[in-house]
Amino acid sequence: MTNFSSTAPLPRALGATVPSAIASGAYPADGQDIVSFVLQPNPKFLKCLAQYPDDPKRPPSVRVAVVRGSLDDELFLVGKYIKPNLRFELFSVEHSPLRADASVDAAFSHFGLAWYQSDLEANENGIIGAHIRAVLLDQFFGFDAAVSLAPTGTFHVGLWFGDRTDVAGCSFDVEKSTAFGTQHRGGPLAMISVPVAATGTGPLCTHPSLWVGLANRHS
Repeated sequence: MTNFSSTAPLPRALGATVPSAIASGAYPADGQDIVSFVLQPNPKFLKCLAQYPDDPKRPPSVRVAVVRGSLDDELFLVGKYIKPNLRFELFSVEHSPLRADASVDAAFSHFGLAWYQSDLEANENGIIGAHIRAVLLDQFFGFDAAVSLAPTGTFHVGLWFGDRTDVAGCSFDVEKSTAFGTQHRGGPLAMISVPVAATGTGPLCTHPSLWVGLANRHS
């Protein structure tokens, strides 16, 4: 599946599986944007992620919808067919290792700048959900004057395994250090957004020209 944008009501944008706790109060005002997209699984660890690893009709599925606000935005995430009780850490990152068609990008070298956002855990039915409120769309960036890091956007959303032992059965070295993990036991990337084909940017960047102007003003 590829990225898409929609102004449909949020439960429709996320699909019929939205838990009421996630969907409650999520309808935007008339004319507000909803940017919707899906996360794609990391092919290396799909079998350790999937609730039904031998059923191609029920692959892990995670949808994200971000409601644009006047001061900040709201991100709603819901997923199904995830291995029950798996824990994840949600990050926004600069780069995705996947291309727009969800194939692996052979030129990928690193995730770049990253922001930790939240912990998630799949329930006994393989469903996960999250709700985050922050400035997310188009102006989501960080900088560090101490190391001369110019304003840098983090327009991809990804989930990392919260415990590296959960991927021991997928040829992952559990003693290997990983880039992320708030409890120092974090595992590898589980799922992540892909670039928008038309622009090459992450899905949280809906106006690339606006971002370039913002970065130039702060450089």
